[in-house]
Amino acid sequence: MAVPLNLVAAGLPGREGVPVIIVTPDDNGFVGDADAASQGTIDKRQLESRPLLRPAEVLEAIPGVVITQHSGSGKANQYFLRGFNLDHGTDFAVHVDGMPVNLPSHGHGQGYADLNFLIPELIDHVHYRKGPYYADEGDFSAAGAAHVHLKRSLSAGFSELTAGYYGYRRGLLGGNQTVERGNLLGMLEIGEGNGPWTNPEQLRKLNGILRYAHGDDKNGLTLTAMAYASHWNSTDQIPLRAVQSGQLGRFDAVDATDGGRTSRYSLSTQWVESDASSSTRANAYLIHSRLNLFSNFTFFLNDPVDGDQIEQVDRRTVSGGELSHAWRTPGIGRDIEHTAGLQLRNDNIAEVGLHDTVARQRVGTVRSDRVVQTSASLFYLNSIAWTPWLRSVAGLRGDRYRFRVDGDHPGNSGTTSDAIASPKFGLVFGPWSEAEYFLNYGYGFHSNDARGTTISVERVTPLVRAKGGEVGFRATPFNGVHTSAALWRLDIDSELVFIGDAGTTEPSRPSRREGIEWASYIKAPHNITVDFDLTLSRARFKDDEPVGDHIPGSTTRTMSGGLTYAEGPWSAGLRLRYFGPRPLIEDNSERSGSSTLVNAKLGYAVTKQVRIGLDVLNLFDRKVDDITYFYTSRLQGEPAAGVADKHFHPAEPRSVRLSVLLQI
Repeated sequence: MAVPLNLVAAGLPGREGVPVIIVTPDDNGFVGDADAASQGTIDKRQLESRPLLRPAEVLEAIPGVVITQHSGSGKANQYFLRGFNLDHGTDFAVHVDGMPVNLPSHGHGQGYADLNFLIPELIDHVHYRKGPYYADEGDFSAAGAAHVHLKRSLSAGFSELTAGYYGYRRGLLGGNQTVERGNLLGMLEIGEGNGPWTNPEQLRKLNGILRYAHGDDKNGLTLTAMAYASHWNSTDQIPLRAVQSGQLGRFDAVDATDGGRTSRYSLSTQWVESDASSSTRANAYLIHSRLNLFSNFTFFLNDPVDGDQIEQVDRRTVSGGELSHAWRTPGIGRDIEHTAGLQLRNDNIAEVGLHDTVARQRVGTVRSDRVVQTSASLFYLNSIAWTPWLRSVAGLRGDRYRFRVDGDHPGNSGTTSDAIASPKFGLVFGPWSEAEYFLNYGYGFHSNDARGTTISVERVTPLVRAKGGEVGFRATPFNGVHTSAALWRLDIDSELVFIGDAGTTEPSRPSRREGIEWASYIKAPHNITVDFDLTLSRARFKDDEPVGDHIPGSTTRTMSGGLTYAEGPWSAGLRLRYFGPRPLIEDNSERSGSSTLVNAKLGYAVTKQVRIGLDVLNLFDRKVDDITYFYTSRLQGEPAAGVADKHFHPAEPRSVRLSVLLQI
C-alpha cells in the first residue's frame, strides 16, 4: 500500500520498507509514493550528468524550471516556473540543508534567493513540489518549492582543477574523516572568471563547508558550517536601440562601474529519530548575509550628468528552525497517518537601503531602514487510506507575521502584524495498471516587503492569498519508462512585478495562471537514459485595466530534454533547453524572443583515481538573450524624457571548460 511522500520525507519509514521516491533509471517506486503528479526527487546521478554554467542551474533538473541571469555572476539568478517570472525567487521557495534561501524584505527584491554558495558536487538530491498543496510549505511557495539535500559523506577524497574560456578558473578540494562514530566532511571551492563581457567581470569567489554527520536520514544528526564570499563587476541589461545603431556591442556595458560584493555564513543542524510507527525531526539554523549591489538600469534618465547608478544594501541575521512529528494511528480497516509541526523564523535586518551612487561612491540616500520580521507557523497533515485504491490527504497551515520597521523618516516607520490560514486537500486514486491519478487543491501565500506594510502612504497588505488546483497522473507504462502530466491553475490576490528603474518588485494586480505540464524519463538500452519535459502556460491579470491584462515576463512555453550515457570509463550528457517568447508589457505589443540552448558534457576515467571532464556550454554558439525587459531609459544625447525600449542581457557565447579530478 502506498505511503504519502511527505511523511517519508519527514523520516517516517514507509510501509514494508518503501523508500523515498527517487526518479532514476532503477526507480521501481515511481507509482505509489506521491501526493501530487507534479512532485518528485532528482538524485545525484542525474545531477552529475548535467553541464552547468551556474550553480543554481541544478534546479533546471526540476521539470519546467528555467534559470537565467541579467547581471553579474555573483548576483542571484532569475527564476521562471509555471508561467511566472519569479524575479529572484518570489513565489518559489528554496531550502538548502533545511535552511531557507529566500530573503523577505530584501534590498534588491522580495524573496531574493541567491544560490551561488551552492557547491553542485556536494548535492545528494533535490526534492521538489509545485503548487500550494503542502501544509509544511509556507512563504514564497505558491508556485513551488525545492529542497536541496547535501551529502553526508564522500566516496573518497578528491581534488579537481577546471579551466576554461574567458578566464574561468576553479579549484575544488573535498575529503572525509571519521570522527566520534560519525563522518566529518570538508570541501573548499575557489573560483574566478571574466566572462565574455567587454568590461571584464573579475569575479572572485571563495566557498567552504564543514559538515559532521552521524547515522542516516532516518536516525541521525548533522552539524553544518558554511562560508561564502564573492565580488564582481556587472554587465547588466543594455538597450536594444544602442546595439542596433552600433553604439554598443552585444557584450558591452553602459556603466562599467556596476557590480557588487556579497557574503553568507551559516551554522545549521538537523536531527531525526524514527521507528516503525513514528518519526520526529528537528532543525535549527543561524545565517548572516550581506549584499552591496551597484546597478544602473536607466543610465542617464534621472541624472543626465552623473548617471542613475544605485546601491542596494542588505545586511541581516536570520535565525529559526522547525520541529515536526509524524505518527500512525490504527483505524477501522484503514491506516491513518498524521504530521504536525512548528516553524519559527526571525529576520533581523540591520540595514536595508537604497542609495544614489556615482562609480560606487554614495552621493545620496533614498531610503535606509532597520527591519525585524518574525513569523511563527503551525501545520497539520492527515492522510487516510480509505481503500486499496483511494487515499485522501488533508492539511491546514496557520502563519502569523510581525513586521517592525525603523526608518530614516517617521512616515516609513511602524509596527504591524498579520495572520493567514491555508487549508489543503488532495485525493489519490489507484494505482491501476501501473498508473496513479491525483486531484489537489490548496491555499498558500506570499509576504510583501515589510517596508510597504508600515509606510504611511500606499500601504500594502502584509500577507497575500494564493489558491490553486491541479489534476494529473503518474505512470510507468513500460519497464524503464516513467511519465507524468498535470493540468493546473493558480490565482494570486496581488501580483509582484519587476520595476526597471529601481531594480525591485512592487505589488500589482490580482492574477491567474493556468497550464499543462508533461515530463517523461526513459531508461533505454546500452546504458542510455533520456528525459523530456514540456510546459504550456497562460498568465493574465484578472481585473480590467486599460493598459491590458498580460503579465510582463510571464512564461508561455518551455521545453527541455536530455540524453546521458555511462559505460566503462566513458560518460556523456547532452541537454537542450527551449525558453519561449514572453509579453514584456501589459498590452502584449512588446514581446521577447525565444531561445534554444544546447550544452554538452563528456567524461573519461583514465584510471580509478584520475578522471578528465569536458563541458561545452552553448554548443552551437546561439546568439540569443538570457532575459529581456521593456522600460524607459536614456543614453547621453537622447531626449530628456528618455526612450521606451527593449533591454536585454545576452546569453553567454560558446565556452569550453576542461577539468581534471584526482581521487586521494
